[in-house]
Amino acid sequence: MQLNEAFKLISDKVGESLEPRGFRQVKANSAKENELAALFVSENVAYSVIYYKDKMHTLLRECPMTDEGPDNDWKTLATWIFDPEHDGQKEANSIANDFVEAISAPTAQKRAKATKKSKGKKSDDDGNADPLFLSKRFVTLFPELKEEIQYEEQGYNPFRGVTFARASIVPKVNKLIEKGSDAELKKLGGILSTQYQNGDLDTRSIITVVILNSVDPANDEKISAYLSEDLQKAFKHAKKYRGKEVKPEKEKKQKPTMAQRLERYNNK
Repeated sequence: MQLNEAFKLISDKVGESLEPRGFRQVKANSAKENELAALFVSENVAYSVIYYKDKMHTLLRECPMTDEGPDNDWKTLATWIFDPEHDGQKEANSIANDFVEAISAPTAQKRAKATKKSKGKKSDDDGNADPLFLSKRFVTLFPELKEEIQYEEQGYNPFRGVTFARASIVPKVNKLIEKGSDAELKKLGGILSTQYQNGDLDTRSIITVVILNSVDPANDEKISAYLSEDLQKAFKHAKKYRGKEVKPEKEKKQKPTMAQRLERYNNK
């Protein structure tokens, strides 16, 4: 599959998902030969899909809008590798679907409704991607998580981020760090770093105190090499909590299954 075709497939799917929410595609101000870019804007938020030819990275980014346009304080929501020589329509569709899921998440839609910033005024938001959003990011590495996340969502409200990470994400992360390829480790580091940057306080704590602190200390350097500078510092600070009990969320009553609800209805 040609690179331009793959990029068009991805950006078109993103655009189709955004259009009903009032977004429009505008010309991206990127004259760099090394990049392909698509830009979508609304009154409050801008999204861009970028492909860097040298790194073969496809990024979904977000920034607030000002009266003059995007403020260019971009936050990366998702990163995928797309190699035109080996990847095709299947991989392009996977990237597109992941990007659409990212911009369709409740937290993303909430940001799109937020008040528009004045130019030059920085947001004081310290991150608003939640633990559920974090968990879904790992599906690109561990597809089997998709069903586990759905089961957790159906059974508990709110989503038990700490409990789910400890039971379902940590074992898979440890196995990948132990036996994974450099490409897989790089992707894992990218997910952790991006979500640490964009996450709320609960999400950041899950990344450092639950996930990274559960790594075998012998493999600390192995994964640290793929983390952002900010996350490396946070991980170093979080190590003092290693071995200490992380209190899980206070569980609310489990939601009845559909079968249980039907049984109760039939027995009335």
